[in-house]
Amino acid sequence: MRFTIYGKNMHVSEGLKETLKKKLGKFDRYFGQETEVYATFSKEKNYQMLEVTIPVGKTILRAEERSEDMVTSIEDVVNKLEGQLRKHKTKLQKRNQDETAKFNLEGIEAIEDDVFQPKVVRTKKFAVKPMNVDEATLQMELLGHDFFVFLNGDTDDVNVVYMRKDGNYGLIEPTF
Repeated sequence: MRFTIYGKNMHVSEGLKETLKKKLGKFDRYFGQETEVYATFSKEKNYQMLEVTIPVGKTILRAEERSEDMVTSIEDVVNKLEGQLRKHKTKLQKRNQDETAKFNLEGIEAIEDDVFQPKVVRTKKFAVKPMNVDEATLQMELLGHDFFVFLNGDTDDVNVVYMRKDGNYGLIEPTF
């Protein structure tokens, strides 16, 4: 695997880089030499954060963790990635695809069939009225939701406003 490691609001020491490479080294048996691993270390207030993204074909494995200690964040990210690999292997096995040459899935145990598989259980329709972003955030807060879909009166596009983990808002605008 080839590593691309960034530091955001902090300097990434060689020790942290080596720790990350060592912990993610156990994934070498699943990925080829050409697989890129993008890691971003960052610091926000009292938290140490790590984001790891591994694009593999049409699939993107991504994990993000935040804790008070960077080594804890690294271990938590590795655990999340392991779970995603297990889930991906199970999906591939269910589809009976022989195109799994991108992965060597020998060392990963499959998830049992009795594990909950999410599905769409409810469809909700509602009338959208044009409003600006500020009105949409206010509406979202009044409803107590984490996101709100609305028709942006300025652009005449359907947008989504959402609450970010840091307490700020995010806006999703589609492009066609």
